[in-house]
Amino acid sequence: MKQDTRTVPRRTFLASMAALGVATSFASPSIAAVPPLTKAIPKTGDRLPVVGMGSWLTFSVGGDAAAREVRVRVLQAFFVAGGGVIDSSPMYGSSEEVIGHCLTRMADTDSLFTATKVWTPMKWYGVNQMQRSQGLWGRGPFDLIQVHNLWSWEAHLETLLQWKAEGRVRYIGVTTSHGRRHEELEKIMASAPIDFVQFTYNVHDRAAEQRLLPLAAERNLGVIINRPFQGGSLFKLFQRDPLPPWAAEINCANWAQFFLKFIVSHPAVTCAIPATSRVDHMRENMGAAQGRLPDPKTRQRMAQYLETL
Repeated sequence: MKQDTRTVPRRTFLASMAALGVATSFASPSIAAVPPLTKAIPKTGDRLPVVGMGSWLTFSVGGDAAAREVRVRVLQAFFVAGGGVIDSSPMYGSSEEVIGHCLTRMADTDSLFTATKVWTPMKWYGVNQMQRSQGLWGRGPFDLIQVHNLWSWEAHLETLLQWKAEGRVRYIGVTTSHGRRHEELEKIMASAPIDFVQFTYNVHDRAAEQRLLPLAAERNLGVIINRPFQGGSLFKLFQRDPLPPWAAEINCANWAQFFLKFIVSHPAVTCAIPATSRVDHMRENMGAAQGRLPDPKTRQRMAQYLETL
C-alpha cells in the first residue's frame, strides 16, 4: 500500500503555488476542484481527464459494508476532483459490483467514463460476461470495453465491433500489462480496427516509448496507462528520498503526482489509471491533473533525477 510520501510541507507548497498563480483547490477536500487537465480521444476529439482510476484489488471487497463505505468516499473524492475514467474487469473479483454500488451513492457522475473488459477464452461467454458487467455497473452502454490481456482477442473483437455498430459500446480496445506481449500487441495496434489500447508505462518501465507509444500516435489510438506506480514498487524505492526542489515548478507536492505527471505529459498518453483504496491517496493522485505538466526537457530531468537516487 502506498505510503505518505509528501516531502514538501503543505503550507509551504500552497504558498509557493499561490506565488506562481496556480490554482490549488485540489489540495483541500472541502473545496471543489477546478476543472482537471484533459486530453482528446484521438478518434473523436472527446476529452478525458488525464488521471482516471483503476480498481484491481482495491475495490474487490465483496459485501463488507464498512469497506464499501470507504470506497464510496474514495469515489466521491474522485468525482469532486473531476475524475472521469473508471477502469475495471470481471477478473477483478467483486470490483465491478462494488463500483456499481458506489455509483448509486454518487450525487454527480456527469464526468464518468465507464471502462471495463472481457476476460474469457470463449466468445459466447464473453457476450454473457459483458452483459453481466453492465448489470453490475448499472450503467449502459459502456464507454469502452477492452479485451483483457489479449485473451481470444480476435473472437471478442468480432463481438465488440458488432456491439459498437449497434450502439452498445462507444469505443473498443485491447489491453496488456505484460511486456512479453508487446510484440503481439504491436501487430494488433497496426491492423485491428480499435479505438483504445492499454498497457504499462512509468518512469521505471519505459519500454513503451520505443514502439508502442509512437505506434499509438501514428494509428490515432487512445492510450490508457496501467501500473503507473509499478504495482507500488516506485514508492518503496523512493519514499525515503526528497522530491527535487524544482518539483513545485510542475505543481508536484508528492511522489504520486511526480510519477503521474511524467506519464500523462507524454504526447501519446490519454490518461493513467492508478488504483487506491484510500481517500488521501485519491486526492494526491488527482492532484496530478492540476497545474502544469512537464515539457520534454523537464520529463528528461525527472527521469535523470531518479537515476541519481
